[in-house]
Amino acid sequence: MIGMTISHYKILEELGGGGMGIVYKAEDIRLKRNVALKFLPQDLTRDKTAKQRFIKEAQTASSLDHPNICNIHEIDETEEGQLFICMACYEGETLKKIIEKGQMEIDRIIDIAMQLAHGLEKAHSQEIIHRDIKPANIFITNDGQAKILDFGLAKLVGKSSLTKTGTATGTVAYMSPEQASGEEVNYQTDIWSLGVVLYEMTSGHQPFKGETWEAVVYAILNTKPPQIRLARPEAPEALQIITKRMLQKNPSQRYKNVDELLKDLKAVKNKTTLAAASTTDKERPSASIAVLPFLDMSPGKDQEYFCDGMAEELINSLTHIKDLRVVARTSAFSFKGKNLDIRDIGRKLNVDTVLEGSVRKAGNRLRITTQLIEVFEGYHLWSEKYDLVMNDVFAIQDEITLSIVDKLRVQLLGSEKEAILKRYTENLEAYNFYLKGRFFTDKMTADGLRTAINYFKQAIDQDASYALAHTGLADGYGLLGFYDYMHPKEALARARMAASKALEIDPALAEAHNSRGFVRLFYDWDWHAAEKDFKKAIELNPHYTPAHTWYAFYFAATGNLDKAIREDKTALELDPLSITANVTLGTLYLRANQLEQARVSFLKALEMDPNLVKTHSTLGQTYILESKYDKGLAEHEKAVNLSKRHPWNLAGLGWAYARAGRKKEALELITELESRRKTEYIRPYYFAKIYAGMAEKDHAFYWLDQAFEEHDMSLVHILSDETMSTLRSDPRFNQLVKKMGLGK
Repeated sequence: MIGMTISHYKILEELGGGGMGIVYKAEDIRLKRNVALKFLPQDLTRDKTAKQRFIKEAQTASSLDHPNICNIHEIDETEEGQLFICMACYEGETLKKIIEKGQMEIDRIIDIAMQLAHGLEKAHSQEIIHRDIKPANIFITNDGQAKILDFGLAKLVGKSSLTKTGTATGTVAYMSPEQASGEEVNYQTDIWSLGVVLYEMTSGHQPFKGETWEAVVYAILNTKPPQIRLARPEAPEALQIITKRMLQKNPSQRYKNVDELLKDLKAVKNKTTLAAASTTDKERPSASIAVLPFLDMSPGKDQEYFCDGMAEELINSLTHIKDLRVVARTSAFSFKGKNLDIRDIGRKLNVDTVLEGSVRKAGNRLRITTQLIEVFEGYHLWSEKYDLVMNDVFAIQDEITLSIVDKLRVQLLGSEKEAILKRYTENLEAYNFYLKGRFFTDKMTADGLRTAINYFKQAIDQDASYALAHTGLADGYGLLGFYDYMHPKEALARARMAASKALEIDPALAEAHNSRGFVRLFYDWDWHAAEKDFKKAIELNPHYTPAHTWYAFYFAATGNLDKAIREDKTALELDPLSITANVTLGTLYLRANQLEQARVSFLKALEMDPNLVKTHSTLGQTYILESKYDKGLAEHEKAVNLSKRHPWNLAGLGWAYARAGRKKEALELITELESRRKTEYIRPYYFAKIYAGMAEKDHAFYWLDQAFEEHDMSLVHILSDETMSTLRSDPRFNQLVKKMGLGK
């Protein structure tokens, strides 16, 4: 078309274009000025919807007379029937090309963002939503003026558009969550897209990326963008706060309108305080990190406990920082031994940064290497190598922690710095025994827990004032009782003693309050005191996942399943790949009779670990309650086989047999449990469970009375346990509940 004359326009050169139009520079022969002509592609001239959209763009943009919106002169048609729009022609380039050239100055970024906000403010004042704000649709003139282009996807508020409801409209990387989901949009959609543009101008890359458009949409809907300050350390913190608010998933949590946004952009430009009305919360912007288990590079490969312990100690220190989201140990350690790309790990854990390291020990000397990686682009923020003797390990841990804080630009409160640098022992031998104890605790087997207890005792022998070693001892005994490896009367008494000792040494230790709360909940049935301990643990360390998990159990025990579900979801946010937290959430849904959600949680847990016993058992209960007896029994039988006929799983299978009408098999399991009760601890609750499944109430209540006398830990679940549903109408049920202090 170059050189042709169309109407009174002479085509000079092609400027560019896309799917909805090709743009040429032309001379207006009549007015002797340069203009830009945007032609609807020839193949779309017969597309009625495309033509309507093209005409609508001209009509919409021409109604907006504003310095930051491209001027539209007219719309016309060639003799061949090809539509074109005549627009003002500017000297300059698109924002997309400017970003591609390299880092932009902060002042220029703020100026462009303010101009774009002014342009959108004009459009919104006339109830027009652009719906496709992106760098390619923004032109920057040579004198620095920003112009919003392409209103082809614009829509009037409250009016139907040329796209169907349920259809995602726009450019994927800049879509708001509601756009990506095909939902109705409002002004906050343009604020989101402008937030993406602001983020990209500042950091140099888009906040949500993926190899496919589906992956990008998933990121938009489910992940948080990396902090701008990781890519641009000198960027003002206020700019991070503004962008964070613009990119809130929930539209109601973004700026209410562009005027609010402009106030905060002006505050950044003038280096004044952000407008009070423009902050969604008073908290500082949060960074996020996952600390992976360190690799054992020692010649003897015998330092796994020390490597895991180093990582866990760093995790525990960092959790005291309010401004930092730290992924819990379970999720971070789920990648142990797996050769995965750091960026994949970051995406799975939804974190900005990952710390990895290695330890090489030879005699009394250590070489510790660490590297902090920004997961979005995979570049190193910081790395260091330490050669030291064992006596210096505490100082090196402090140095690594403070280096992480510095590189993430996290501002420490005085109390937070004190907490992360707090040492619970100066005794290196005690510290080593403690790390070994934690290493074996995490195995969650009878032998592992007993070995852990021995190490904790040795740590205490070395340093009797080592509060963490006492909490380790409390947890070891508590779990022995919880998993039926020791009679609860003996196990929980020892756990209580160890937790109390830890609190005597350090009343501000979150772990100790949590350990004591566990005993008060599961054995003492002191509901008020248990809640007080869990709340105190969370107050002292809001990121301490076990406290949230046990607090969820407390809510379930006292009949508040909604709060229990919310609390477990908090634990899952901190520990997203925790199989236990997923199974717990499924169990809570099961007890709330939300069977579909329960099944989803259990199947997700099985994807993580197909051999997790409890998942098969609880999934089996779900199927039984849905009257899918064959599938339910198959899952229960799998649990029994995997657990080598653990009593808990035998009771579950017995209940399932009873509900399926197979009374003979249920009674056979009762006989087996009675026989084993002569030589090992078998909870009375297990018998009650099977009899409840058969609706044999007298037998069930006999065993529940026994459970009460023995302080059977399972009685904590009596109010919500779905296997006890046949007993709840019986007066004896309410009598038992009242005896436990749960009655109204």
